[in-house]
This record gives sequence, structure tokens and C-alpha cells, in this order.
Amino acid sequence: MSGRLLKVEGAGNDFLLGTGVWAERLATDAEVVRLLCRRRLGVGADGTLALFGDEPGVVRLVYRNSDGSEAAFCANGTRCAARAAVELLGLPASLVVRTAWAEVPAEVVGETVTLVLPAPPAAPATLELKTSQRTWRAWLLEVGVPHLVVPFEGSLGSLDLAAVAPPLRAHSQLGPGGANVSFVAAVGPGRLDVRSWERGVEAETLSCGSGVVAAALMWMPQAGGRRLVCATRSGQDLTVEAVGEPPVCSSRLTGPAHFIADITPL
Repeated sequence: MSGRLLKVEGAGNDFLLGTGVWAERLATDAEVVRLLCRRRLGVGADGTLALFGDEPGVVRLVYRNSDGSEAAFCANGTRCAARAAVELLGLPASLVVRTAWAEVPAEVVGETVTLVLPAPPAAPATLELKTSQRTWRAWLLEVGVPHLVVPFEGSLGSLDLAAVAPPLRAHSQLGPGGANVSFVAAVGPGRLDVRSWERGVEAETLSCGSGVVAAALMWMPQAGGRRLVCATRSGQDLTVEAVGEPPVCSSRLTGPAHFIADITPL
């Protein structure tokens, strides 16, 4: 079978990445994605990345969540795809990743990958969402996919995300598709702590790249700067830089992307 299947991760967000025949399978077969992404019963991953070399300097990416659903964008997955395109497909270190959301310029320097993301298509909405626990004040901002950014006072480590996030992720005010949910707290000058609950995974992930971007863009006006370092649950940082006036501006997302294993399925 031509093509490769690899396990990769970007700031703790882990994926199965396929090239060649494996790219075709991951792009088209939701059941294969579900089986492979199962923790303990499969290889285990938050989602899959199907990589296609479209033309010189451009790679096309099809992303699926672990439940098999296709999503328009995954920032950490796009960063992993960019590094794989350079090291596996021979693309230049400055390339474009064609996603279902947008064509995203990327720069690969070893294990560090930077994306340049388009501006959100609309200004954020400020919401008050009632759940059985309390009323939450939050912002809704689209960065490829919709993100609910929830400011939190105190340590995010004390937050029972599995209890508070699901009612927000599927809240009726967010529409039928719901949204990813990212709780954010300031932990020092120029530094944020972010925890994310992702739809399509329906669980907390160790990081959510586009969620971090949404959180940082929303936080920058009150932080008084255009660059924030965001701590993730993996212990690996992601850096967000505004290119313009936040929150409705393009941005740069920088962080690590690692290869974990080359997989030969039985």
C-alpha cells in the first residue's frame, strides 16, 4: 500500500496524518477515522489529517474530528500538516496549506510552525448563557470554526471542565452546530491560560489552536498589547500575534509540531 500513516501532535493536540492512499482513506471514510481515533481500542487521536500535494508550494488538507465529522479548520492540525508537507512531500519551508476554510500561509522552521490566519469574518458577539450551574458571560468569535471564549476568574486548574463545558458547547443560543468552548484566565503580563472543550471530539483536548487564537484576540484589547503567550494543558505554549487591530484582524499562530510514530496498521 503506497502512502504513510503517522501519529503527530501540535501542543498536545494529537492527530493521525495520512499521505497517498492513506490520505484518500482518511478524507473519505468516516468509519475508518472513528475506528483509528478511538482511545485504547484504536491508535487514538483528536482527529485526522489527509494531506494532498496539489501544486508547487501548496498542500491541501482535509481535516476530520475523531467522531468522523469533517471540519472547516483545525489550527494545530494545519501546523502539523505544514511540517509534514515540508518533510514528507518535499514542499518549501514557506508554503500554503489549503483548508476548507481558507488558504493559510505557513512557515516551518524545524519543529516550530507559524500560520498566518485570516481575520474573523465578523465582529464577536457578546452573550450571556444560562446553564444549570450559573449564567456565563462570553464572546462568540469565528476562527475557521465558531469558538465560545469564556473569561474565568481564578485558576483554570480548579475548573471541572467536563461538567461546565458540554452545556455551553451545545447551548441553544449558539445555533444547531454549537461551538468549541475555551475558558481563559490571565496568569501574568502577556500570558494566558487556556482550556478548551472541542466539538467533534466532545472532550477536553490538551490544546485547541484556533480556540487559543480566538481567546487571545478577544483578550488583547484589555491586555493592551498585540502579542500573547498562551499556556496549554500539554505544557507547551502557543503564541498569538495580532496583525492589525484585534479582535477582527488577521493573526499569526506559532507553536511546536512533532512527529510521534510511523504506523503500520495490521
